[in-house]
Amino acid sequence: MIRFEQVTKRYADGTTAVDDLTFEVAEGELVTLVGPSGCGKTTTMKMVNRLVEPSSGRILLGGEDVAAVDPVRLRRTIGYVIQQVGLFPHRTVLDNTATVPALLGWKKAKARERAAELLDLVGLDPGTYGHRYPEQLSGGQRQRVGVARALAADPPVLLMDEPFGAVDPVVREHLQSEFLRLQATVRKTVLFVTHDLEEAVRLGDRIAVYGQGRIEQFDTPATVLAAPATPYVADFVGADRSLKRLAVTPVTEADLEAPEAPEAPAPDNLPETPDAHPAVVLGASLKDALAVLLQHDAGRVAVHAPGAPDRVLGSLTTAGVHRALRRTAVSVPEPAPEPVPEQLSSR
Repeated sequence: MIRFEQVTKRYADGTTAVDDLTFEVAEGELVTLVGPSGCGKTTTMKMVNRLVEPSSGRILLGGEDVAAVDPVRLRRTIGYVIQQVGLFPHRTVLDNTATVPALLGWKKAKARERAAELLDLVGLDPGTYGHRYPEQLSGGQRQRVGVARALAADPPVLLMDEPFGAVDPVVREHLQSEFLRLQATVRKTVLFVTHDLEEAVRLGDRIAVYGQGRIEQFDTPATVLAAPATPYVADFVGADRSLKRLAVTPVTEADLEAPEAPEAPAPDNLPETPDAHPAVVLGASLKDALAVLLQHDAGRVAVHAPGAPDRVLGSLTTAGVHRALRRTAVSVPEPAPEPVPEQLSSR
């Protein structure tokens, strides 16, 4: 859906923001661009909707060179979400959300109907919030409206530039969860810029780790964490990358032990104790499973089939968590030794 072909952006003062980028984002894929400030990730994203023009190379959107498309028309077909949201303060939430459909010539009633659908989809009841103004919303609510507005005209591509960076950590985590739920429904092609590795790992189908103007590694979160491609990537993901892998490694049946035998019923003359068996669903992340495991004294957590909480498939223990991490580890080949110069090897 999005393809960069040897794209470079060099400014008049000689600064190279991005250098010879070539990569592709598949239809329906969410790719996170992660790296330190000034590494070129936002410049990369802005070249897709021509807010920044490349110095060389080309960018294809759905097979069409974006340089050949009128910039205004191009931007109206791409959803764009930024950290500051950019809502119009004098317009209601409903009218803010209907902005792009209105610009595209939709009838007012149809645009508002679409806006109401999107507000509901992002968890804001249009009957409650539609008539409010941006100043009457919390930061997290304004960010939801920004996402709804970007989706209102049903664009195939969504560009998101640090969209959750201006809210507190608790709200941010909630917005990430809601966006993952939303993406599972709408399946947009998404470029998501962030400087937060944990956010990149949690959201991305694949991650592009930026050095200075270049992509150092472009792969799945699990592979980037398990097998950093360069010393730079290894340093960027940190020494605790095995812990970060917990968030991207699902619980599978191979990690489980046999279910515990049911306890014998209590004698009739003793009071029954309430059930309090910790449990998670198969496919949950090891991070979530370990959090449940550590909250209880049982030393194990029951794992049940999706949609069938009464069907226990087995138990996960701390040993099972360790096995899962070892099972999913990617072996990294040792670098080949540098050749010894002839004048040294002959000595």
